[in-house]
Amino acid sequence: MNTPAMTTDDTPESCGVLQAALRLNILYWLCMFVADSILGYFINIDPIESAPLKVVLFGISAVMTYLMARLLIRLRHRLNFLQKALLCFLMAAVTAPIYTAIDFINYTICQYPKPVNFDPLYSGYTLIEGVSMLFGWSCLFVAALDNFEVLERERLLEIARKEALAAQMQALRYQINPHFLFNTLNSIAGLIEEGAATRAERMVLSLSTFMRTTLALDPMHDVSLADEIALQEEYLEIERERFADRMTFKISVPDGVKSALVPSLILQPLIENSIKHGVGATVGPVEVTLSAYREDNRLHVIVENDMPRDDASADSRPGIGVGLRNVEERLRVRFQDAAGFLAGRISPSRYRAAISLPWRSA
Repeated sequence: MNTPAMTTDDTPESCGVLQAALRLNILYWLCMFVADSILGYFINIDPIESAPLKVVLFGISAVMTYLMARLLIRLRHRLNFLQKALLCFLMAAVTAPIYTAIDFINYTICQYPKPVNFDPLYSGYTLIEGVSMLFGWSCLFVAALDNFEVLERERLLEIARKEALAAQMQALRYQINPHFLFNTLNSIAGLIEEGAATRAERMVLSLSTFMRTTLALDPMHDVSLADEIALQEEYLEIERERFADRMTFKISVPDGVKSALVPSLILQPLIENSIKHGVGATVGPVEVTLSAYREDNRLHVIVENDMPRDDASADSRPGIGVGLRNVEERLRVRFQDAAGFLAGRISPSRYRAAISLPWRSA
């Protein structure tokens, strides 16, 4: 059985516009009713006695304008502004005589049983009044319709922007895993070359656990700083298999700061960079520190590490820029100008990578 194609008025968007048209229609003619009653009072027309007839007149007018609104909704994507304006004038010209006829019938009923003669001048004024109100309604609705379409277009653009941002964030987030995996496999290969098969086996198991955990994370889901640090401690278990004899890792994060929200795995490239180009490039003991603090409404996270004194061009070493550039790009995409990232030497033998984020608490 074939399902009939959805008509224009059946779409959710059109249903929303029709509901808005109905509300605007009622409000418009209610205002006309009040305005006409006030004006009638000043020309000795009792607003109470004339109210029932005005309800009939403006009620039928409301039905006509609602039908006009449905026609405009159907044709809104097919007509330009001038064509819509012309259509509004034509609809007002067609429906104004109906408005005038109803007004004349009302007047006849009011004067009953007195005979009523047709007054062309009065009817002409009524016709002009009807054209003015009906055309005014049409123009008002076209403006409201155009505004509705602008808002809808902005909503769709915002959805598209968020989807594009999510895709970009996912691409940047997933870029971490191949880069990290490459470096870790190199470390495992180094242990095998050193003949430390047992340590290499433990490192493979730790790598498996870490990869399973990170792949389960949602790239668009933020985590608390405490959870992010706990994840990085799992990563450090991998590297300790190779550098436990000369690597120390210190964490200095106040309890009140651990609830801050950060993008998942935002610290992993920083710590990986400090180990590869600090611990891995140095013969003696190396200290890696992770600290964080809150300053006003901003969170600051800093990773520092010792590095060789003679390495004056650390940023130019092959591969060192991939992880740091990833962090910088993720922050830029996610927070625009509200986040900051700096990386570089702070002394001949000390390197620092610092993140600044808006404070958000879990």
